Amino acid sequence: METGSIAWGLTATALVLFMTPGVAFFYGGLVKAKSVISMMMMSFGALGLISVLWILYGYNMSAVNGPTEFAGNPFSDFGLGNLAMGETGSTDLLGATYGATFAIITVALISGAVADRAKFGSWMIFAGIWATLVYFPVAAWVWGGGWIMKLGETLGLPSVIDYAGGTAVHINAGAAALALALVLGKRVGFQKGITKPHNVPLVLIGASILWFGWFGFNAGAEWLNGLANVGIIVINTLGATAASILAWMLVEKFKDGKATSVGAASGAVAGLVAITPACANLEPGWALLLGGLSGAVCALAVELKFKLGFDDSLDVVGIHLVGGIIGTLYLGFFAINTGLLTGGDLGQLAVQAIAGFSVLVYSFIVAYLLGLAIEKTIGFRIKNEDELAGIDTSVHGEEGYALERV
Repeated sequence: METGSIAWGLTATALVLFMTPGVAFFYGGLVKAKSVISMMMMSFGALGLISVLWILYGYNMSAVNGPTEFAGNPFSDFGLGNLAMGETGSTDLLGATYGATFAIITVALISGAVADRAKFGSWMIFAGIWATLVYFPVAAWVWGGGWIMKLGETLGLPSVIDYAGGTAVHINAGAAALALALVLGKRVGFQKGITKPHNVPLVLIGASILWFGWFGFNAGAEWLNGLANVGIIVINTLGATAASILAWMLVEKFKDGKATSVGAASGAVAGLVAITPACANLEPGWALLLGGLSGAVCALAVELKFKLGFDDSLDVVGIHLVGGIIGTLYLGFFAINTGLLTGGDLGQLAVQAIAGFSVLVYSFIVAYLLGLAIEKTIGFRIKNEDELAGIDTSVHGEEGYALERV
């Protein structure tokens, strides 16, 4: 493989890995000051744990020999020793590392739904088991030769399009987040405006890191394709995100009278989520429309938790689940050559819907049962008095802003 492609693969891997600290900053700024350590630790805990599990057996599970196989054999190359010793070991291990960064951030995203009230040890147990039972197999379904990858061929329809993770990452994480929010229940005093972001600049820093890293997230796999589609991917990633920022702020202005910086940051993430599955398969104009649609709809969707009565603390459902569904289904209408309005028929929409909602249902059920099992045994939620006193000190013995008096 050309050295330029390998260099981009290495760069993209570093960019996507950097996104998980970006999630930590984004989420950390959104919670109250006495929860920031807990919130950021959930991302860093996922970074450590999922990296190890991926190297031991997760990568083996993420590819299958045929569409009827649930997941790859986790013990086929335990610890990746055989991969390292192969003729193309260097590039294969780079590909494995790139895949690990996706697994890490998918798990980290879920944590935003249970901010302020989850035990760290219980979260780590959930993260490891959920990754094993859900993310690793779903990655095989979508990208590793599994049933979603082969769905179009099986049904005689166009292939499912999920270039960078609308189903495997965002619908997957969003469905699990909804399940955990239901299992852990509402925060003490849950109502609209229960907490305000304690550090808005931290939120903006996190969103900026995410947008920066997302170019590796969306265009990273192009190192395997000789960078053939990198141009359309990066312009769509830019355009959809920018349009989503504007749409979210516009909705805020009409709905609440003010456009906020947190809204702009949330709009950026919503646009990034929606363009993820579609980045290589839309003309730039349709990508702008997708960004505007996702920003507006997600800005409204985040309010549903108050009407429906579930406490998704940091709007993982409203942004990642809803945005992932929008981006996945949008391809059914506007994908180049195969969308209903761009030269195709209902076939593309059909396979997109089957893939997206199948992942949603599977992830939700497993996450709900797993979360419930943890809650009923060792406990998942902290005590109410610890929540009120501050989860950082009660769980980690640290303070985010321990300033000494002079």
